[in-house]
Amino acid sequence: MSRTLKMSLALVVVFAAALAVFLVMDRSGTPDAATAQQASTDPASIAVRENSHRLNTAPDGRVTFVEFLDFECEACRSAYPAIEQLREEYGDRVTFVARYFPIASHFNAERAARAVEAAAQQGEFEAMYQRMYETQAEWGEQRTPKDELFRSFAADLGLDMTTFDAAYTDPATLERIQADVTDGTALGVQGTPTFFLNGDKIEPRTYGDLADALDAALG
Repeated sequence: MSRTLKMSLALVVVFAAALAVFLVMDRSGTPDAATAQQASTDPASIAVRENSHRLNTAPDGRVTFVEFLDFECEACRSAYPAIEQLREEYGDRVTFVARYFPIASHFNAERAARAVEAAAQQGEFEAMYQRMYETQAEWGEQRTPKDELFRSFAADLGLDMTTFDAAYTDPATLERIQADVTDGTALGVQGTPTFFLNGDKIEPRTYGDLADALDAALG
């Protein structure tokens, strides 16, 4: 069996497991859609804002893939390798966007999002995004604050810690995260991960479903 085929089969298994977790995950604590403040009724413009974090930007801008995510969500962590593989294969043709959607029942999810956003303000969104998933087993599903652990991640990345600390506790940082949650709620997001392709919600069950959707959008 070739290495490529082994990788593809492994990703199918991982993604299927992620979706299985997603179907039974705790979705409590997400905002009521009726309270969402929509700036536009166009799903595509809600799914991606000017300040949304782009992991890849396709030159032609024709296809945009968006994930609403929670760094403490096990399904998101399980899907992470598949998303990274998609980025490797389609990153020059598809714009990949990550948006925050921390679930209230996940004790450290909001803190993790604030740490990632604070890192983003120093140009290190992707590095901290990856670090959160790579270390999730160390801090996820715990009922104690992990502020100091997240701060150590920032130090490891060589960030200016005075600036990071200020951003981490700045109400504007939380407002930035809440803006993503509000948009997600307006789009009908109830749990994570939730995916959108050119503004349309998609519900893939396997890695192949995701690849097929991207191929179809690319024409």
